[in-house]
Amino acid sequence: MKKVAGRLWLLALVIVASVVGFFPSYQPVYQALPAWMKEVLPNKGIALGLDLQGGIHLVMEVDEDRAVEIAVDRLVTSLQDRLVDKSIPVESVKRTAPEQITIQFLNADLKPQIQRLIDDYPSFTEKDSAGAANSLVWELRDTESQRIKDSAINQALETIRNRIDQFGVTEPIVQRQGVKQIVVQLPGIKEPKRAKDLIKETALLEFKMLDEENQMRLELPARVPKDMEAEILRQFESKLPEGDQILFERVLDKDTGHESRIPYLVKKRVMLTGDVLNDARVAIGQFNDPYVSIEFDSKGGQEFERITAENVKKRMAVVLDNTIYSAPVIQERIAGGRAQITGTFSTQEANDLAIVLRAGALPAPLKIVQDLTVGPSLGQDSIDKGLKATLIAGAMVVIFMMVYYRLSGVIADFALVLNLVCLMGALSALTATLTLPGIAGIVLTIGMGVDSNVLIFERIREELRSGKAVRTAIDAGYDKALLTIIDSHVTTLITGVALFLFGTGPIKGFAVTLCLGIAINLFTALVGTKVIFDLWNQRKKVGTLSI
Repeated sequence: MKKVAGRLWLLALVIVASVVGFFPSYQPVYQALPAWMKEVLPNKGIALGLDLQGGIHLVMEVDEDRAVEIAVDRLVTSLQDRLVDKSIPVESVKRTAPEQITIQFLNADLKPQIQRLIDDYPSFTEKDSAGAANSLVWELRDTESQRIKDSAINQALETIRNRIDQFGVTEPIVQRQGVKQIVVQLPGIKEPKRAKDLIKETALLEFKMLDEENQMRLELPARVPKDMEAEILRQFESKLPEGDQILFERVLDKDTGHESRIPYLVKKRVMLTGDVLNDARVAIGQFNDPYVSIEFDSKGGQEFERITAENVKKRMAVVLDNTIYSAPVIQERIAGGRAQITGTFSTQEANDLAIVLRAGALPAPLKIVQDLTVGPSLGQDSIDKGLKATLIAGAMVVIFMMVYYRLSGVIADFALVLNLVCLMGALSALTATLTLPGIAGIVLTIGMGVDSNVLIFERIREELRSGKAVRTAIDAGYDKALLTIIDSHVTTLITGVALFLFGTGPIKGFAVTLCLGIAINLFTALVGTKVIFDLWNQRKKVGTLSI
């Protein structure tokens, strides 16, 4: 009797723990719990996956080649500054291929002096240029190129995570897939377009000087429609001075809502980039217009002060992803490490701009290769159908067990209900994410929940047919079916673990419910039903068994 009492207490403890563990998933009950119990229990219960509550699923690809080009462009700027510091006159320093820098100079005697600079840039190697006396070609090493590509993907992954965290999405999934793809799942998102724009925004902030000395700037139209940008670039492509480019400022007429563009002639050389930002936040101007106030770190503040001191009365363009937000005249040296980004944007647009600037720029543009949006109504429909399938499957199994195994089938049905109670409690306590395949895993668990009892009951039938007493037949049935049940469950558990380790998203949801269901089923089949049979046998002398 002591052995039965111990198992009975264990069974009761498991049931209570499962019910209590489910409380966080049912908020009306959870909110009524005392404070000390809330501190012990997790504050979140079962989370619904993307396919059940709606949201967006994106598969994005990082433009690795563009990441290399951006890195080489920054090294071009660094090299230009080094040459100026060392007073070495050169004709030009520019990127002539995705991974190449070409330095042109008039005096061939300068070549050895420039070659020595390569020691300061170990990521580059000199390409054979023996026939060119007045030029040097440096090429990015293959190992460095691969490092930049890997770093770009990892940095993009971290940047996207930071942006999503500030956007306020709960239970997001951001993970790397394959070589250069990133998977983003945002369940429950209410503004999918805004979220996608926020994620894929490169947010490459640059400060560039306008070229106000070249006469070509006077040929540019004062304002053009927003769909004429490509035409303007094609029209002036052959006239562009070396080292210049045409960028456009977005202008929005608040009265009419009409959007247009102002073209500017801008020097390609980047004076300062957004990687020296410390903070970015929205503020309201004197005319009630929102703007983004930015704060540089100590290094960026010193550099910004130097640039503004050297360019007083000149115009500096604030460029974000090749779009000019403002191009103010520098009236005086700006100290203190603070600046403003003004423009014709709404408060929400200013907020989104501040988010991407705080989270950092993406190292390269992202291309969306798969875009799946699941509406809330479709998610609710999946929940309703999943619940219906679970109830139908459960009802059919319960009726079959009662008809085929009679009273013993009722005991098996009790184990089935216990199985579901423990499974939901475990999912809630682990704050697991329930997906549509996860519901399929629950339905599969229902079938497996009685499968073990079928094996046990058939063994008991065999023992009863051989003439053994009821108590002896029950004990023999459980003992002989034990190894078979454990073997079948362990092999299925190995499959479930493999699905969890190597699967993604919904597959993991299926694996979680499958693995938990297998472990719980072992307990309910070998302990739960056995306790009931033992209690029944001890209360009176049983001559027959309804099985």
